[in-house]
Amino acid sequence: MKIRNAIAGVALVVASLSLALGSAVAGDEGEKGRSEKRLRAVEEQQRRLEEELRELRQQVEQRAGAPPKVEEIERRQGILTEEVRRLREALAVPETEELKSRYGLGPAASKVYGVGRGLSIGGYGEANFRKVARDGDGVPDEFDLLRFVLYVGYKFNDWIVFNSETEFEHATTGEGAEEKGEVSIEFATLDFFLHPRANVRGGLVLVPMGFINEIHEPPFFHGNVRPPVEQQILPSTWRANGIGLFGELLPGLEYRTYGITSLDAKEFRASGIRGARQSGSRERADDWSWVGRLDYTFLPGTLLGGSAYLGDQGQNRLFGNPVDLANPPRKAGVFTQIYELHAQVRHRGLEFRALGAWIGVSDAALLSSDPAINPRAADAAKRDQPVARGMLGYYGEIAYDILPWLLPETDQYLAPWFRYSRFDTQNSVPLGRERDNRFDRDFYEFGLTYKPHPQIVLKADYRIQDAKTGNLPDEIRLGGGFVF
Repeated sequence: MKIRNAIAGVALVVASLSLALGSAVAGDEGEKGRSEKRLRAVEEQQRRLEEELRELRQQVEQRAGAPPKVEEIERRQGILTEEVRRLREALAVPETEELKSRYGLGPAASKVYGVGRGLSIGGYGEANFRKVARDGDGVPDEFDLLRFVLYVGYKFNDWIVFNSETEFEHATTGEGAEEKGEVSIEFATLDFFLHPRANVRGGLVLVPMGFINEIHEPPFFHGNVRPPVEQQILPSTWRANGIGLFGELLPGLEYRTYGITSLDAKEFRASGIRGARQSGSRERADDWSWVGRLDYTFLPGTLLGGSAYLGDQGQNRLFGNPVDLANPPRKAGVFTQIYELHAQVRHRGLEFRALGAWIGVSDAALLSSDPAINPRAADAAKRDQPVARGMLGYYGEIAYDILPWLLPETDQYLAPWFRYSRFDTQNSVPLGRERDNRFDRDFYEFGLTYKPHPQIVLKADYRIQDAKTGNLPDEIRLGGGFVF
């Protein structure tokens, strides 16, 4: 009877733990510290239960003349052990794994690399309201669901992973024009993990240049719109079909290098190369380019790196002007080179970023004589809009999280920030051509970034933009975004 009562007492303890756990899970406190304390408490209870069960078994075996009850106690012990295991698993699961950037992709885009096997789904979204504040006569205010993105990945085994990003822009496909909205595959790759220093990635890849092109999820950059240098000089979002390698050469030294389909130089303009992206859609593949990137994290929170892009962009097309004897139509390689350097520091609440980029274009004189590229080539009365031989851009950004000074125990985030940017897509034009100074611009941006949760961001910012020729409006933007 004593043994039976003891076992009943043990069962009662486990049942009480079950009820306590049910209440805790139903409450879903979501606090890491409390979850860890509960888990430690359950582990201690399990240790005590196992000791008590061992003592009960010894008592049964030592009782003289009593019928053997070992099998019954072992059966009940198994039930109790299974119940404790279930409780431990229930306590261990509620905390979602922290989103973390891996292999050059954004934190939400990296979710698939953290699963054991099978399907992974993530995503992000962002929207903002724009109000024109100065020199914006005729420019309407605008509220836009800028984009909603789904990441779908599948981990086949421990060395083959599929990952993808599908983007829905401006809430609707509208009339099929990008300004009205479109659905696009931003990337779709197969990764083959062969060795930490050399892994293979193939498919529609994000070109590894700058801060934003690969990691463009809204909680991880300041401002409601992406930095202008990483739109006009480095044309984010820039993707292309190709294949290459990625890995970690030394501790803290990571690289990515791909052979990818080139840009289409027929779409080069005075405003830059952004329109030349082929974006995976029936890409011309007569010309291919090489892109490579190195990043070195020499101290926690620091990053120093650079990237380069080299290759012909002519895509077997004809360039020139039938009525210009100096530049008759002909095929040209249009060899293009892009170089960028970037640095980042994060220390306690301080954040700093800097980036500089330069583009060099051969055959710029021939491109500038093409009526499809430069309107002046067909009509001398129009503004000269040549493709530049050299384009450049740079920016610096600083932010500071002030919330720990106000609420030391908080996991929320509030940072005022400032960014200065400059780009000039007419920095060096072919001889005999006039610069189009509308594309020599300075930007002064400042604002607030608030994260009530690490995966949710609310933003407010003000942009002052000046062009060497012409007036551009100041803009106020309010918006936000999320990742999951």
